Amino acid sequence: MNTQWVWLGVIIYIILSLLVALISRRGSLTDMEGYFLGGRKMNGFMSAMSYSATTYSAFMMVGLAGLTYQGGVGALGFEIVYFIGVSLVALFGPKFWLIGKKNGYVTPSEMIGDRYESKGVAMIIALSNCLFLIPYSAVQLAGVGYLLQGMTNNAIPFTVGVVLATALALLFSVIAGIRSVVWTDALQAIVMIITSTIVVLIVIHGLGGFGHFFTTLKEKHPESLAVPGNGYFSFTTFLSLTLPWFFFSMSNPQVSQRLYMPGSLRGLRNMLMGFLVFGFIYTLVSVLWGFSAFAYFPHLATADLATPKLLSSSLVPTALGIIVMIGILAAAVSTIDAILLTLSSLFSRDVYNNVKSDVSDRKQLQVGKVVLPIIAILAFIFAELQLNLISVLSVASSAGLIVVVPAIFGTFFWKRGTAAGVITSVVIGAIVVLTVEFSGMKPPLQLGSGVWGLIVSALVFIIVSFFTRAPSSSKTQEFMRIRVTDAKD
Repeated sequence: MNTQWVWLGVIIYIILSLLVALISRRGSLTDMEGYFLGGRKMNGFMSAMSYSATTYSAFMMVGLAGLTYQGGVGALGFEIVYFIGVSLVALFGPKFWLIGKKNGYVTPSEMIGDRYESKGVAMIIALSNCLFLIPYSAVQLAGVGYLLQGMTNNAIPFTVGVVLATALALLFSVIAGIRSVVWTDALQAIVMIITSTIVVLIVIHGLGGFGHFFTTLKEKHPESLAVPGNGYFSFTTFLSLTLPWFFFSMSNPQVSQRLYMPGSLRGLRNMLMGFLVFGFIYTLVSVLWGFSAFAYFPHLATADLATPKLLSSSLVPTALGIIVMIGILAAAVSTIDAILLTLSSLFSRDVYNNVKSDVSDRKQLQVGKVVLPIIAILAFIFAELQLNLISVLSVASSAGLIVVVPAIFGTFFWKRGTAAGVITSVVIGAIVVLTVEFSGMKPPLQLGSGVWGLIVSALVFIIVSFFTRAPSSSKTQEFMRIRVTDAKD
């Protein structure tokens, strides 16, 4: 595709997004709630679009399409498991919202620390989240790098795309905090879903229509329509990839923090329903995109180039290809700026505030703004390593975050859980994940780091909690007694 057209599309996207971000600069931005949660006043539609754009990042149209290209229809099952996991939001979402509004929590780790009456718990969880979210941030940046590189046949280098995404994410985060991120997310989500759906239908039509398309796949690449197919999606691989994804909505703080943002329980429900509709359509589109690329370019060196190659092919009209490219770019940027804001709030609220003790809200906000560019630079450095398939690296990051899941369940459903149990389970679980990911050793039963991280963290949490003293104050009872039906909408 002509490089000038690509740059024109990027420039138009930047201008429109900056305009939307600047318009969003209204209301109070001088405290932690205003800057990081939008004052807890987001309506259902805006919350749904922001939740969708943050969750469905470069992973989908680049990562999931690439995973489909690599392993076939098993990628659809992989993503369906995530949908099943979203049921956790129906269980935990109202509890997060109610207790968050009552006690003024800004971060999930702050909430968990308060439940176990331990600043150490809040700090350990926040630091663990920072450790594993940096690679996930890098995934989004790498997605943009691959996208622009592939669409222009290397005329725009990978690093240029990464630098562009880093700068935009940082800029949107700084302009108006989460409010500018939510507003730009809403714009980006609408562009993503409409354009990608239209273009995939055009591509399928160009390949002979749905009937001919799947007949061709069945005849020439039958392994792509079966599991394990070409062998990529063995049972152990599938389980290792999907388990962290099942708990994604709870374990990833940039997602669970959004449960504090809606202005009402009705808004929270609308957010969930809107996300499910959006996600179902976008999942089908991304998988079809991967199949289309496989049918048209069956011998790509890198599966993550499937979408860029297809967008720049003769099957896609230039104008629509540019619009879809903008949608993917926007998706990646929306996720990275959300992660930047979440990580900066975690550091300022749960690390700096607890180390210094009783830091003012305004000072915490100042620290959070200082941390933003540091986190962005770290993510940029990690992205430049170009370590693995985007989809696999995303799951590896989620594998590290999954070690907090037992503590989250204990927060609301097990009063016997203790601070010592949380700290040891998160630390030991994180060590297990890092050991499996970076040691090169083959894990027992060939199961991935996320599976073993969850098993170990759950066992450690339960065992240590039984041998240590549980909090006995009214705070624990407050969490145990939350009843959504008792709340006024």
